[in-house]
Amino acid sequence: MYRQQLAGFVLALLLPVAAMPEKTGLPPDPWPRAATAYLVIVNGAVLWARAADRALPPASLTKIMTALLVLEHWSPDAVVTVSPVAAAATGSRLGLRAGEQLSMASAFEALLVASANDACTALAEHTAGSVAEFVQHMNRKAQALHLEASSFRNPCGLDAPGHRSSASDLYRLTKLAMNKPEFARAVKMPGIAISTVDGRHLKKSSGNQLLGRLAGTVGVKSGFTSGAGKCLVALVRRGTDEVTVVLLDAPDRWWSASILIEDAFAALDASRH
Repeated sequence: MYRQQLAGFVLALLLPVAAMPEKTGLPPDPWPRAATAYLVIVNGAVLWARAADRALPPASLTKIMTALLVLEHWSPDAVVTVSPVAAAATGSRLGLRAGEQLSMASAFEALLVASANDACTALAEHTAGSVAEFVQHMNRKAQALHLEASSFRNPCGLDAPGHRSSASDLYRLTKLAMNKPEFARAVKMPGIAISTVDGRHLKKSSGNQLLGRLAGTVGVKSGFTSGAGKCLVALVRRGTDEVTVVLLDAPDRWWSASILIEDAFAALDASRH
């Protein structure tokens, strides 16, 4: 019944992302258990939202910003050397060893597909000289983009005091990133198989479990830490329509994302009949 009531109004009531969903007259929080904060965007406009501007730990969704900065220094064949600091990175890892080398393109795939913190750290050091300097670049970029809820303390998304972003900010970063062919190609990959310069082969599957399982999924990024909970940005395209879902601290991100996406497409389709 809710979907039937919604379908007749959804197109007329869609607002630009900058507008407040509450002004539409729709329930501002139709799925209160989906996540601490979420955002559902249909064809570039807000459909549903909950605490979309609230600053929360973003876990590895941080790597969307990291990838954008790496692409500002893009040289796919450049050789990235893994430092002892990068090799010692905790959390999700590719298994890189200190002193190993790999191409920037391979490290970039590991960053986004495997969410590898060792590759993430190596890329930050390669592009900025140090992790600390890279983080300064992240925060300057956030200020330039007017991401008011975003403040970064590391490039990989590890829990740290003050490391925050919001569903709205992450949507804006994702929109920018998906306009970069290198980013869009990487986040669609179901897995990676890369080789270091000395010939060691490494494989890892994507952390995005919607790829290959939910029709039309073309990315983007998942993340998890104990402080952030389960996080996700998912983008699904069907025909000329697209739905983006951002979830921060979702108890069951895959199930919640699937429901939100299918309901958004259903409401959109019903409104056209």
